[in-house]
Amino acid sequence: MIITAKVHKFGDDINTDDIIAAKYLDSQDPEFLGSKCMENIDSSFSSRVSKGDVIVGGRNFGCGSSREHAPWAIKGLGISFVIAESFARIFYRNCINIGLPILVCKDASKIENGQTVNVDIDKGIIEVLETGDKYYCDKFPDFVKEIVNKGGLINWLKKGV
Repeated sequence: MIITAKVHKFGDDINTDDIIAAKYLDSQDPEFLGSKCMENIDSSFSSRVSKGDVIVGGRNFGCGSSREHAPWAIKGLGISFVIAESFARIFYRNCINIGLPILVCKDASKIENGQTVNVDIDKGIIEVLETGDKYYCDKFPDFVKEIVNKGGLINWLKKGV
């Protein structure tokens, strides 16, 4: 599957409180959480995102608490996937659990804010349309791809393994 998306870039060590502030944790509504996504870093972020856009981060994206609210907020905003140089382990797993595609790409820092990328999730290839540069990512194992494609772990379990 190839997705074309506009890039919203963030740096290293974006933590779960940056992604969704603790004051919103009483909600489990992904759309509401999405409307507050990244507001501690950039209060206008959610208003600039279009459905299908992508977040590109640096190292240790999603560090901090183990709350699922952070990937819910990203998915609720309409972000199609997240690319980063590395992810905090619990955030990585929470993304898989809710069906939010993520890609580990050691060259993520070379992708610039506002660029448009074609991402082949199955092959793990990112192409920057403005420059033609291609970057290679870690691919999901087939069983993880299946979980994400079914919308997360609960849906995968309900539909049978």
